[in-house]
Amino acid sequence: MSRPGLKTKKLNRFKKASVFGVSVILLLFLLFFGSVYFGFWGKVQNEKDLANIQQAEATEILDYKGNIIDKLYKYNRQSISYSEIPKHLIHALVATEDARFYEHDGVDKYSLLRVFFKSILSGDKSSGGGSTITQQLVKNIYGRNVYGIFSLPVNKLKESIVARRIEKMYSKEEILELYLNTVPFSGNTYGIESVARLFFSKTTSELNLQESATLVGTLKANHSYNPRLFPERSQLRRDVVISQMLKYGYLSSKEANQAMSEPIQLSISEKNTYQRQYFIDLVKAEVERVLSDIKKEDGTAYSIEEDGLQIHTTLDLGQQKLLENSVKNQIEYLQPLFEAEYGNAPPWKNEELLLKIAKQTKTYQAWKAQNLSANQILDSLTKRRPVEVIDQGKSTVLQLSILDSLSYNLKQINAASLSIDPESGRILAYVGGADYRLSKFDIIENSKRQVGSTFKPVVYASGLKYGLRPCDYISAKEITYTNLDNWSPQNSGNAEKDPYLNYSLKYALTNSINTVSVKVLEEAGISNTINLAKSMGITSKLEEQPSLALGTAELNMKELAKVYSSFTSQGKVPQLYFITKITSKTGKIIAKFEAKPPQPSNLDPEQNRLLLAMLENVVQEGTAKRLRTTYGLTQDIAGKTGTTQKNKDGWFAAVTPKLVNITWVGHNNASIGFKSTRLGQGANTALPVFGRLYRAMAKEAQYDFITEARFSGLSPEQQEALDCVSEKRDGFFKRLFSNDKTEKRFDKKTEEEQEKKGFFQRLFGKTKD
Repeated sequence: MSRPGLKTKKLNRFKKASVFGVSVILLLFLLFFGSVYFGFWGKVQNEKDLANIQQAEATEILDYKGNIIDKLYKYNRQSISYSEIPKHLIHALVATEDARFYEHDGVDKYSLLRVFFKSILSGDKSSGGGSTITQQLVKNIYGRNVYGIFSLPVNKLKESIVARRIEKMYSKEEILELYLNTVPFSGNTYGIESVARLFFSKTTSELNLQESATLVGTLKANHSYNPRLFPERSQLRRDVVISQMLKYGYLSSKEANQAMSEPIQLSISEKNTYQRQYFIDLVKAEVERVLSDIKKEDGTAYSIEEDGLQIHTTLDLGQQKLLENSVKNQIEYLQPLFEAEYGNAPPWKNEELLLKIAKQTKTYQAWKAQNLSANQILDSLTKRRPVEVIDQGKSTVLQLSILDSLSYNLKQINAASLSIDPESGRILAYVGGADYRLSKFDIIENSKRQVGSTFKPVVYASGLKYGLRPCDYISAKEITYTNLDNWSPQNSGNAEKDPYLNYSLKYALTNSINTVSVKVLEEAGISNTINLAKSMGITSKLEEQPSLALGTAELNMKELAKVYSSFTSQGKVPQLYFITKITSKTGKIIAKFEAKPPQPSNLDPEQNRLLLAMLENVVQEGTAKRLRTTYGLTQDIAGKTGTTQKNKDGWFAAVTPKLVNITWVGHNNASIGFKSTRLGQGANTALPVFGRLYRAMAKEAQYDFITEARFSGLSPEQQEALDCVSEKRDGFFKRLFSNDKTEKRFDKKTEEEQEKKGFFQRLFGKTKD
């Protein structure tokens, strides 16, 4: 038997060890708490920071007239006030998210204890996170940082500290107002007003009980309880919210039963500004770049989402809306025709292609990293679930697998359109894609595509510069170039099959004849043409290949906008810009952006005016004549259509005295094009975007200064240089003695040779054969 004294000693040692252990744990906790409190794990917002929550103001993006294009905000003060929130919505929120909201000081100790014992000790994940509405508000506004294994405790402590500070500075009503205006809801929306309008087409004040309960129910899991994607699951969650309201005395049994008996009736509101988001992103990125080097008077950095700035842009909101509508209508017209042409074997149904695309996704890579087998991954890729998709500009829900979603997105054609003032370089309208919801990739800012025949005016301009004239005739005969792997450029149509037919340069450009374009490039010289192109605003690399004449160069839309602006601005190349100034909420100018002076191209004004006249003829008689016949446009307009190989890219470049518009239509996946040239040519895909735009502008008096402007007149000498028949056929003796061989070597002439040849061309006026 043990002696009593020994037991007492052991007990005392145990007590001392326990006290010591608890003391150590407490000390470590205090040290840990202190390290968080004093900012060793990053900033903990103080009273000054928290005061800015209520003072935060949205930054406004304005068009050149001062109209609001959009707002950038972290917390939108203009959204809704507490007085506009129905009582049943407040009750639903408190009953579900934080039943003791009116009793605690920002941290609910009872909930924390429950979470500790149930979640940590018992492993019960259904016990919740223990965060109060105030703590959730902190997380919504300031987010969370990553600290490895310490992420959860550090972030929780930060939120607890800041939540207590908020409770001291704001009333419970103000906290609820802040929370409901910042909390993320389903449908990728922030704030109660936005989500009420999205799902029910109502303001918050108009919500009924079951609608409020539905929206509050989505807070537990935004995606899983999205009422559009998962209506049955969302309704069950709504009923849980209503039951909580009954439990805490906010509803009677009769009211609760009545509300739960009603099905969820959504009324989805379609936002119509998705095309504008490309420009918003462009502006935001540029402003953030500029403000990174500018400090406020107190030495702190500007916040684009909180400081109530005003960003003045060059955009014309009225013209922007017209362009957005034109792009939208054209895509809605083309999409079903594009799909129908492919019939039963379209590329978006090709399993091999879909799997290839799927393997590039992050989801696939994550599964592969988990060592899942190929069959397991395939099962996951083919498992269907509700997905919100965009169909004909409207969102709808379909049951799709990941492969189905890839297939659905793969069939969507895209479009982009840019309008600028050719003299100043101001961007007037900007549609970076057909629909921001389908693809956030900005074609204008980030993409380079083959430009097809829209490059030919540069080639013909080079021809004029180096001695050719609009009424010089060049044979349209197809030739095989033996020093270029027997490359033989082809023409569309049958007229050029006559080996003895010659076209004037004016006619060849008007009708986009490939064989003549290559011969013009040969006459001018490739390197000379590239140098001219660079002087016109092209910065992308241009390959020294004869195929350059056919538009194989990959260019950005802004480069084309500069080139075509030079044609109507007497050879002056503008520098594009889209922001004029940034001001504070008091009107103080923070940054100002001056238009840079245009740079002259290497094409002299005389030749430039002749080239513009040839482009006017493209609209009057050539590939763009439907602007006259279909859209009834009688204004001064020049332009050029373009179509790339396999109809992958359709282009139209429009030139007017006060407006240049570049439009592209195609597919994000460069391997997919239109099935036929009949449908996929630029005259059919891209030209109508400008046609509708300009026709709509012509009906509004505010745009008379654009649509009624005229090109400068032609001098008698210029008119004479353009006055000729379109084609000539070789005479009998020339046909009899001409060398009819169809093979030759492509001659890459030097600039010096071309300058010399150009002199004799102008002196003797020799006609090209």
